[in-house]
Amino acid sequence: MAVTSSSERGSWNSKLGFILAAAGSAVGLGNIWGFPTKVATEGGAAYLIIYLLCTFLIGFPVMVAELSIGRKSGKNPVGAFKALSSNKFFPLVGLWGVICGVVILSFYTVIAGWAFGYAFEEIFYFLGWDSAAAWLTDTGNGPKNALIASVFMFGTIKIITGGVSDGIEKATKTMMPLLIGIIVIMIGYVLTQPGASEGVKEYLLPDFSRINAGLIFSAMGQAFFSLSLGMGALITYGSYLSKKENIPQAAALVTLADVGIAFLAGLMIIPAMYVAQAAGIEIFVGDQLASSTDLVFQILPALFHTIGGVLGLVLGVVFFLLLSIAALTSTISLLEVPVAYVIDEHNVPRKKAAWGVGLGILVISIIVSFYPSLIGTFDNIFNNLGLPIGGLLMCIFVAFVWKTDSALSEMELGFEGVKQTLFAKVWPVFIWIICPAAIAYNIISNFL
Repeated sequence: MAVTSSSERGSWNSKLGFILAAAGSAVGLGNIWGFPTKVATEGGAAYLIIYLLCTFLIGFPVMVAELSIGRKSGKNPVGAFKALSSNKFFPLVGLWGVICGVVILSFYTVIAGWAFGYAFEEIFYFLGWDSAAAWLTDTGNGPKNALIASVFMFGTIKIITGGVSDGIEKATKTMMPLLIGIIVIMIGYVLTQPGASEGVKEYLLPDFSRINAGLIFSAMGQAFFSLSLGMGALITYGSYLSKKENIPQAAALVTLADVGIAFLAGLMIIPAMYVAQAAGIEIFVGDQLASSTDLVFQILPALFHTIGGVLGLVLGVVFFLLLSIAALTSTISLLEVPVAYVIDEHNVPRKKAAWGVGLGILVISIIVSFYPSLIGTFDNIFNNLGLPIGGLLMCIFVAFVWKTDSALSEMELGFEGVKQTLFAKVWPVFIWIICPAAIAYNIISNFL
């Protein structure tokens, strides 16, 4: 295995930097529009409650496992499995996670480009440049998609070349507070508008009769994906974590940050949908709520246009910049995983690795730009199936190959006496039985 200097790998300057970076990895477009739409269509507040339970009962234990693997090995997903076991199969699991991240990033930049383009669409609409606005809203326009996806990828690469502390940590310390601030400001406006109260009721008043097996496993899937589990991002971020840090505490803070931002996003989006309805904009297709894509790229822009004037312009631009920031915090972690792999396993300097890997993924992004129908196929294979498979195999690795006792020994470096706590008695049961069983059921359900 190639030897890599610690200066090339880097480390977090502070616990806050790690928390914000890891939360940024978890918080993405799915949290801002995917989660609120699922809440609205699959059970309202009842879905929200089940989602919160699943996040802490399924997502949190797996996150602790990934961070422990990463910190113990100090490596990327492939190198981590090599370092912790002589088993030849599990490095392939790490490689699968890297591949999933690469493909997800290739289409994620295209969708992120749509969101970024819509910020300018709001400006062009305000100025009366209808043809330019229409050009930006055409998601089937290959050259336009490729151009904006390239801009987004170049921005991501530039951050990654700065390294862990001066690139990722510095960027997320700026973007995450900005993202939260924008969401809070948007909530403050939306809740004062006609129709918002109906959305708040839908979001916060539970109807427990709507809870069924389908809702539970949908919420579990959303919780798993929203935390960026299964592709090695948290193994990679964990590899930069100080031995002095308390892993369970850090994982709990990241989980809280993720669900907190998802909750705020729901409090912004769901009332906004009913505000749009009160303004005469159709939000239902038959008796079904519009899809998340229609919501973001049709209903909300129509709402901003209906508001009109400078206020409509500001709200539209701010909202789509919010989406762009959320997307960028995720593309950073998606790119860092394969970059760390190239640095560790092939001894390539960070800047060369970042540009080489980033531009290679951009080639796939450009293909997706011209054939957007690939997004659904890639999403099903590498996101809906690929990530849970990775998470399931990571649980098996920690439970039966590396052993949960070894993981607890690693945690003890930053959490003295952890083996004598209730956590040490409960967490292994989740990794041995509960998490694998739940994830396996979800994989089978998605496959069928």
